Amino acid sequence: MFVTTLGTGSPMPDPNRAGPATLVQTAGQNLLFDAGRGVLMRCAGAMVAPAMINAMLLTHLHSDHTTDVNDVITTKWINSFVPTPTIIVGPLGTQRFIDRTLATLEDDISYRVHHHADLTWEPICEVTEVSDGLAYEAEGIKIFAFPTDHAPVHPTVGYRVESEGKVVAIAGDTVPCEGLDRLCKDADLYVQTVIRDDIVKNIPIPRLLDILDYHSSVSQAAQTAAKNNVKTLILTHPVPAPQPGTEGEWIAMAQEHFSGTILLADDLMRVET
Repeated sequence: MFVTTLGTGSPMPDPNRAGPATLVQTAGQNLLFDAGRGVLMRCAGAMVAPAMINAMLLTHLHSDHTTDVNDVITTKWINSFVPTPTIIVGPLGTQRFIDRTLATLEDDISYRVHHHADLTWEPICEVTEVSDGLAYEAEGIKIFAFPTDHAPVHPTVGYRVESEGKVVAIAGDTVPCEGLDRLCKDADLYVQTVIRDDIVKNIPIPRLLDILDYHSSVSQAAQTAAKNNVKTLILTHPVPAPQPGTEGEWIAMAQEHFSGTILLADDLMRVET
């Protein structure tokens, strides 16, 4: 399996970090987890065209993780030459979110159908809502959903990809919880959103301080990895974005709790497991 951190940013626009999105490539499938700002530009950087995306799996419906869901749907549709569904998996509420997204695209859909004689169908979205259990299966791949804790955002899920004898855990935004432990158990690679709580606590902005209670800190992510016998921990969606030259601080904080391999993600970092 190959894991590419397509976008590693946060809600704050960053010229070097696109919105949250992770690509897992295994058994000939391209599996997209979340679809933040600029996701298809980063897919292009990973040499994956929209029509090549087999499924899009959403961890939750926070805007920074879903801003470009509409771009994936539209661009996959207009680049397909036969009716091809966009497979979408997500927590409860995803169907309503997709219905509303398609409603906002009604004018664009009409323009394109009326302009292109060979485009005789509208976008097709096949949505599966998940909470705990098998979420997707194809080509020997099994993806399981596990409930996570990003309250008051609810429900939220993480995904465990089992394929080719390997396990990749995509946690999304969450604090440590029982579902996260089950998600990460014995994973070869664990991708976790993290914040530097030591920095955030010293920024006197209430709206920023609010993020402390629903994201894992670097230390918590490392503790989760150690507790669950993870081999490699990838720190992604770092808040605040690491300043040049400080990357080693993030790794060192995690090393206090976890002795495995630790990587601080940049956009388009590709890891084989």
